[in-house]
Amino acid sequence: MAVAGCCLLWAAVPVFAFVADAGQQSAASASARATKIFTDDSGVNVAVPVNVQRIVSLAPNLTETVYALGLEDKLVADTSYCDTPPAAKDKPHVGGPGNPSLEAIVGMHPDVVLATAMTTREAVDALRKLGVAVYYTEPHTVRAMLDTTQKIADVAGAQEKGAELVARLQARLDAVHSRLSERPLEHVLFVVWEDPLIVSGQNTFVADALKWAGGESAILASQDWPQISMEEVLRVQPDYIVLTPAHTETNNAKVAEELQARPVWRELRAVKLGRIALVNEEFIRPSPGLVGSIENLARQLHPEVFGAAPAPGSSSAPASTSGALLGATGECAACGR
Repeated sequence: MAVAGCCLLWAAVPVFAFVADAGQQSAASASARATKIFTDDSGVNVAVPVNVQRIVSLAPNLTETVYALGLEDKLVADTSYCDTPPAAKDKPHVGGPGNPSLEAIVGMHPDVVLATAMTTREAVDALRKLGVAVYYTEPHTVRAMLDTTQKIADVAGAQEKGAELVARLQARLDAVHSRLSERPLEHVLFVVWEDPLIVSGQNTFVADALKWAGGESAILASQDWPQISMEEVLRVQPDYIVLTPAHTETNNAKVAEELQARPVWRELRAVKLGRIALVNEEFIRPSPGLVGSIENLARQLHPEVFGAAPAPGSSSAPASTSGALLGATGECAACGR
């Protein structure tokens, strides 16, 4: 009897182990199926797995945000425009932001796809019809960018990381605001394209970022990206000329010399005084890197507050991967604004 009991005991061990293992697998499976509902910026309720492991980003600012949150290991693919940080270029690409490959996206088996206005509504709708969770974001202000950063963290299950990052970014913005609160805004000509001359209006994401840096658009226009004449610029006489990544030169002094050699441009007081500021592509992306670009521009526009302006080239702007800041449909090629 003792021997039989021993055999029975040992025979029971695998049974118990099997039951325990089956229970763990069932719990893991249930966890994988469990979802949370998030309402995105288009008002759509998106069901996202509680345990997000695979993210596809369809815009440079979203890819940068994922990296800033420390979630790059979950990023399984992005677009051919995603270049910040440099490691983003090594991720598999699913095409461009505007019309990505639906087949490539589905093949990545994403838990969630992050999208912006850069991606067509048709592409977003098609992905959703295929059962892909698409979370759409569209921040129009700097504060909205911070909100979006936290929302992406929430969707990815990284709420604490999001809160910590947003708090740090907000503290830096508050520090800039505190130092500039008593200073008048500089009137800025924010050039996004030189020929024809296209500038930022007063109701764009860029215009809001300018205010945080202590500037405002000198051009009054109902359009977001008005095309204007040099005669209008001469009439307005902006305090500063701000140039973007579409400009290939990255040294403020050299840019000033170049503009001083051009007819009409050399007649502007800002050009005569060398009041030329350069911003990198971060300035037109609603992502965490924007804060550093705002700090940099604030130093260039208000050296009397921050001390010496950044050394020539420190605000250098890599050439835009699109070749221009405005896309074919008139939106900003880097952020969709």
